[in-house]
Amino acid sequence: MRAAVLLLALATMPLSACALQPVYAGGGDGAVASGLSGIEVSPIEGQSGWLMRDALIERLGASGAVPTRYRLDVRLDNRLEGLGLLKNDTIGRERRTLRARYRLVDVATGAVMLDTTSGSDAGVDVVSSEYATIAAEQTALENLTQVVADRIVATLALKLRDQSREAER
Repeated sequence: MRAAVLLLALATMPLSACALQPVYAGGGDGAVASGLSGIEVSPIEGQSGWLMRDALIERLGASGAVPTRYRLDVRLDNRLEGLGLLKNDTIGRERRTLRARYRLVDVATGAVMLDTTSGSDAGVDVVSSEYATIAAEQTALENLTQVVADRIVATLALKLRDQSREAER
């Protein structure tokens, strides 16, 4: 038993020297968490914009307790295209694509801290029931919004972590 514990301890020693560090070091009071909660999300037009803004606000944890330091401007490209023609020349499959171009702007200086894109897509089966197809398209949009919002917040967190590291130097 002691030999197994010693072997495990020796095996994990190299891991302590690796360069991996937690993004959310310091928990809710850390630089990244407080930076994310200080981001104001600008209004985004359309239904997909409303869904995206809501998802981003939820993930950023903006409660109003932290003063606004950054503004997030997002433009969405939401497309639905038919794929896979059936023998009777009807569409059998659709692809819903959601792309977001976003910019993180420092409110005090107006400097653009980050300008990049993120996106995802999903397939939708077109069935004989028009209602079921519309419901599937809507569900795909809702799911894509969640995926893209997660990617945006992850990118913002990494940017804020790198920025806080540079400030410490």
